[in-house]
Amino acid sequence: MAKFKLDEIDHQILDMLIDNTRVPFTDIAKKLLISAGTVHVRVKKMEDAGIIQGSSLTLDYKKLGYSFIAYIGVYLNNTSQTKFVLERINELPFVTVAHITTGKFNIFCKIRARNTAHAKDVIFMIDDIEGVYRTETMISLEESINDKKRLMHYIFNEL
Repeated sequence: MAKFKLDEIDHQILDMLIDNTRVPFTDIAKKLLISAGTVHVRVKKMEDAGIIQGSSLTLDYKKLGYSFIAYIGVYLNNTSQTKFVLERINELPFVTVAHITTGKFNIFCKIRARNTAHAKDVIFMIDDIEGVYRTETMISLEESINDKKRLMHYIFNEL
């Protein structure tokens, strides 16, 4: 597939959508002095090219009662069990991120829990998955940076 070429208008549209995925196309159009139809067509082309893949919702987990964050390194009995273990981990709604990794762990997960007791239950759920040898947990004291917008702006300004 050929590389999709973004022009200055596309960049400006993306910049506005990165800051607020819910901004109306009419607002973007007014700011860029183009029609809302043009914005719609350009966004559709970027979606069709796979540059834009849906939109996201940012939640305040603390207000929802899930302020406890921990990272869990998962050791497996055999690396051939990775797919099976990931499928079981994916069934746990409290695991928000999971990576297959090199180095110390086979899988590295981020969990969100209500408190330490709840986190312990989630860790035990992971420990109980067939193929998991053991886990190692790191508790997050504070999520100091969680901002993918800066990287997205950098990438699109670099293109």
